[in-house]
Amino acid sequence: MKILRAQFRNFRLMRDVEIDFSTNPNKPLTVIRAENESGKTTLLLGLQWGLYGEAALPGRSGDFRLHPINWETPGESAFTSVEVDLELSRTRKTRRGTVIREPEVYRVTRTVRETPEGDLWTRDSSSVSLHHRTDKGWEQERFPERILAEMVSGELREVFFTDGDRALNFIEAPDPSAKRDLVEKSVRSLLGLDIIDSALTHVKATLRRFNSEARKTGDSNRVDVVAAELEQVESEIDDHEKVISESTVSASNIETKMEEVSKDITSALQKGDRSDLESRRTRNDLAYKEAQDVKKSAEDDHANLFRSMVFSRDLMGETLNEAVDSLNELRDQKRFPKTSIPVLEDVLSEQQCVCGESLDFTEADSRHRREHVERMIEDSRQADDVQNELTHLYQGVRYELLREEGVSWMNTSDAISGRRDDTDVRISDLGRESRELDALITQLGDVDITQLQNNHKELASMRDRARDEKARSEAEKNHLEVRRENLKRERDRLLRDQDKGAKVLANLRAADDIKEILERAKSRITLEELSKVSALMNTYFLEMIGSDPEESSIIRRAEISENFDILVYGTGDRELRPDRDINGGSRRALTLAFVMALTKVSETVAPNVIDTPLGMMSGYVKRAVLRVAARESSQLVLLLTRSEISECEDIVDEVAGKTFTLTNTGHYPRMLEYEPDGEIAQVVRCDCDHHSACQICQRRDLMSVGSNRNRG
Repeated sequence: MKILRAQFRNFRLMRDVEIDFSTNPNKPLTVIRAENESGKTTLLLGLQWGLYGEAALPGRSGDFRLHPINWETPGESAFTSVEVDLELSRTRKTRRGTVIREPEVYRVTRTVRETPEGDLWTRDSSSVSLHHRTDKGWEQERFPERILAEMVSGELREVFFTDGDRALNFIEAPDPSAKRDLVEKSVRSLLGLDIIDSALTHVKATLRRFNSEARKTGDSNRVDVVAAELEQVESEIDDHEKVISESTVSASNIETKMEEVSKDITSALQKGDRSDLESRRTRNDLAYKEAQDVKKSAEDDHANLFRSMVFSRDLMGETLNEAVDSLNELRDQKRFPKTSIPVLEDVLSEQQCVCGESLDFTEADSRHRREHVERMIEDSRQADDVQNELTHLYQGVRYELLREEGVSWMNTSDAISGRRDDTDVRISDLGRESRELDALITQLGDVDITQLQNNHKELASMRDRARDEKARSEAEKNHLEVRRENLKRERDRLLRDQDKGAKVLANLRAADDIKEILERAKSRITLEELSKVSALMNTYFLEMIGSDPEESSIIRRAEISENFDILVYGTGDRELRPDRDINGGSRRALTLAFVMALTKVSETVAPNVIDTPLGMMSGYVKRAVLRVAARESSQLVLLLTRSEISECEDIVDEVAGKTFTLTNTGHYPRMLEYEPDGEIAQVVRCDCDHHSACQICQRRDLMSVGSNRNRG
């Protein structure tokens, strides 16, 4: 998607402003030059309102005025409108199978009427229309809001339309969970995870419907009972998955708060001669965490051991050996596999026994011999199921015994128990050392530190409760998943035996296959694509700030964690807090690097409209950020002040396809050199670029603008 043109009428101070945007792939940058209070944020907000409606307005939309504040006719309604022309590339296959991309142009028009009433106003509901440009002209679409939602996802509004200050919420929102939510929503939407989740929800609903059909298909109550229990198990698994997800997020959020409290404690300790305590506390916390991880691993190994074939084999002992001996004896006696039926059928067809006696049914003295052979065939057929089961049992037991030969459950269990015991001792020692450290810190007599310690303990307790809840749900979910598979096998077996069950069974299996494919796709995208975004963000960020990990740079790398935290690391792989430990310019660079990387990995062709991106930057960083952003964006629109453009004029010359200037006529006479036409303050556009000025935009505080400025 690209923005071709936008028209603003009576939107805030933009009474009649039209902007056309660069779509040149070699010069993708559009620069809109404007000083403070000259329409940059208004333009950004107007584009968002035009495309997304009231959801894009700040705060409570009903409290945000859209018509000009200096509306000259009190009581008379003001009609506000924003018109945006978009170009979308649609893929189409030719008859020969060639995939081609064809541009299609749409026009979005959103309007609303507001009526001033003193210092207040009333607003009607806004309306939106969508037209599609065809060879016959503009044709109106019937469902504009639905089509717009597909064209411009609301989850991506903060990604494609970025306020330089608000965008910092990706890395410095006061609530850690808010940062994660913002990053996660952007990643999920742009990488298509929401679509996969929606498809999974639909497939699960379909599976439930097919399972309900299975309940009605069976000739006996058993199918109904099994299918009903399966529905209940599926529901309980969904509930546990929700608990696991919520507990994971909760524990992660609490961990982040604990880290902050720990840093506050460390900072307080540094006020005195406490370096030894600080060092010991850090090492002890790290060792305690490592010991807990080892303990958890040993507990998992022990739990898995009770589900292993070795356990079953050793537990059954002599009974299993006797069964194996019996199977071997039956195998030696040729009791299975059964092969007598074909031989007996052959002698009947030949009408002569292998012993030479006649089996001709027309002969009276041969009939009793023939009837005897027929009974043997029938008896053999009835024994087929038993013979087959014996064959499968023999082969399966023989394979498992050979596979686990030489492995002793008791020896393995003793080894794991020893590891758990050693770890428990280690954890106990570390816990005692923690208490000793806490006692020493308490003796410092610092009330603030004591409170911080109590906060840390309470957070640790909350984190442990969340982890315990997660562990319980995981264990129960594992048990239910085993039960689910057993029920599915029984249901499928019952359906196979029913005349009407084949179709339902086929539907269930097809839906199960689709569900598995979607779950694998979600897992791959979450892990692989998120890793790509993280790696590319790091590349862009280091290039923007001029940091080389191979040299003695303070900032060494940045990444996105599996919990959707944007993290920065310094020397010695020490984690740096973006909101405290890196400067404002680097924070903005990191935000832009995240947005660019996410857009790139998702292969989304969309505009990046950014208000004041180069604020708090200068020199190398400002130039590098501009170069990277222009290079990696399919369409880049920057709303810049003159000071932001300063030092970057040559880059703008190189990559900008369009450049305009917005001016607030209300700045005359204090800031503007020439008196504007008309008495009403408003934002107006002129075609001046960063090298020129005219009677509209020439400013008193910038008399030295380029020597070729146009005064006419």
